[in-house]
Amino acid sequence: MKSTPPNNDAPSNKLPLSNTVQHAYIGLTNPKSPDNVGAVMRAAGCYNASEVLYTGVRFDKAMSGGQKLHTDTKNVTKRIPLTSIDKFQSNQPENSTPVAIELVEGATSLVDFEHPDNAFYIFGPEDKSLDKDVVAWCEHVIYIPTVGCMNLAATVNVVLYDRMAKLGPKAQGDELILKSRDTNNRLKVTK
Repeated sequence: MKSTPPNNDAPSNKLPLSNTVQHAYIGLTNPKSPDNVGAVMRAAGCYNASEVLYTGVRFDKAMSGGQKLHTDTKNVTKRIPLTSIDKFQSNQPENSTPVAIELVEGATSLVDFEHPDNAFYIFGPEDKSLDKDVVAWCEHVIYIPTVGCMNLAATVNVVLYDRMAKLGPKAQGDELILKSRDTNNRLKVTK
């Protein structure tokens, strides 16, 4: 198992999700694009995910060929582990509930889904579906009700946003804005 350990010396931009301890773990199935993985890492940082795990060899092959995570513009890999694993089933984070995200008949709409406090969200590859055994292993299977399918990074963003909207944080206002915005953004709303 390969892992990019978090840099504990890096400043943390994490804000508590709520008073309840909650964790969101992301599982990527054989991702092929460092651009997509970088964008997933940025989403993981924005929504306080605990770890990103991935299977397969395509991402490692692309990275060994000199590609970079250009879309991880916040360098989230310095504080959130990005870990290569063989199988999701044997590397399930402790006390997490596996949730498959896939456009599959019989799945629950994300609109109606109640997120578990500790979720392990499993996403399919950019160019295939999740394996049947992974879908069968997951306790929940959800889909995003779109016309057509979204790309991997967009799907991760939508699921994590939906989780945050339903579980927290609740209205942190200016404190969150000041901690989160880019240095070039100093705009204020005046009434």
